[in-house]
Amino acid sequence: MSTVIKGARILGDEATDILIEDGVITAIGADLSGDETVDATGLIALPGLVDLHTHLREPGREDAETVLTGTQAAARGGFTCVFAMANTEPVADTAGVVEQVWRLGREHGYADVQPIGAVTVGLAGERLSELGAMADSAAQVRVFSDDGKCVSDAVLMRRALEYVKAFDGVIAQHAQEPRLTEGAQMNEGPLSGELGLTGWPAVAEEAIIARDVLLAEHVGSRLHVCHLSTRGSVEIVRWAKSRGIDVTAEVTPHHLLLDDELVRSYDPIFKVNPPLRSKDDVLAVREGLADGTIDIVATDHAPHPMEDKECEWGAAAFGMIGLETALSIVQQTMVDTGALTWSRVAEVMSANPARIGRATSHGRPLAVGEPAHVVLYDPSVTRTIEPADTASLSRNTPYAGRELPGRVVATFLAGKPTVLEGKLL
Repeated sequence: MSTVIKGARILGDEATDILIEDGVITAIGADLSGDETVDATGLIALPGLVDLHTHLREPGREDAETVLTGTQAAARGGFTCVFAMANTEPVADTAGVVEQVWRLGREHGYADVQPIGAVTVGLAGERLSELGAMADSAAQVRVFSDDGKCVSDAVLMRRALEYVKAFDGVIAQHAQEPRLTEGAQMNEGPLSGELGLTGWPAVAEEAIIARDVLLAEHVGSRLHVCHLSTRGSVEIVRWAKSRGIDVTAEVTPHHLLLDDELVRSYDPIFKVNPPLRSKDDVLAVREGLADGTIDIVATDHAPHPMEDKECEWGAAAFGMIGLETALSIVQQTMVDTGALTWSRVAEVMSANPARIGRATSHGRPLAVGEPAHVVLYDPSVTRTIEPADTASLSRNTPYAGRELPGRVVATFLAGKPTVLEGKLL
């Protein structure tokens, strides 16, 4: 069977047709025909999105999310590949666990699933995990992270950076100095004092990033900074890149849009790690994404069951879901403001994350001979976010009741539609 996408605007350019056969784009041009036709008039065609930072929770926390439901949410957000973080139960710190996640993705995934391996055994920060075994497994892990916890021991971090060089791996660091954030609940500043919540200082993030870029330079290895959130962090990464250090960085959609004033409500939906920062930090991360200091947008999709979020602030879990709203927020904060073109959106949400994670079949341009990972997006509509409408098992979206621009109309994974007219197939 062949499929022709009619009248799509590739990266926002002039309308054209895209012919897909056997999972590959075989022609681009006018008046193409196929066995099936998808009307894409007025829609923007982008390469399938890649999320380098997703929590799928399986195995162990299937009450919050599964590989099936998480990838269904991903497909509805335009993602064709997601990297699954290691803080599952059991932790993905062995070849056996990462292969389990990888096989679940192959069997049930609405998007390709690439497991991320833990840096340390049990995320305990005491000794290195089976990095080489996970790299040699069927999952071919290339990204390692203790996300949710920082690899705070400098010697251990150095050894991890040295170890992964052998197979072109990357350490993705959750930058949070634990001694500076004990009991921290929100961004440190005048507002945290006013609200009586323990502050989370920007320096706790910035100090780890500064240390780690120097370690990466020293050993000549790849470092990736997870969910960067402060102006100082942007400046450190900018400085590191100016020195030629092999560092990349990500920002989440929520740190592009939301700020710490929302915590005034004491609504735990806004409790996240790292915390929502100041308005100045929001402007800084937007600037960093626009000028290329920050390489990618990653969702940090963090589902939680209702009882873990609908409680008092101090007892609530950190985290927000974000796969189905990410592209809309990037449109609102970066495209509609003129900071990014749709071509640059394809870089920061597809090509760059695929390159960092070594997902070689993803992040490819929409061109003849390339895999048909395609998302069709309508930037002209608006929608009101309703938590009950999500494909995720969890409902902890910070955008409930908000009006956001744009909607994913269709997602194709290797030529197979997983979403059409906004509905899962």
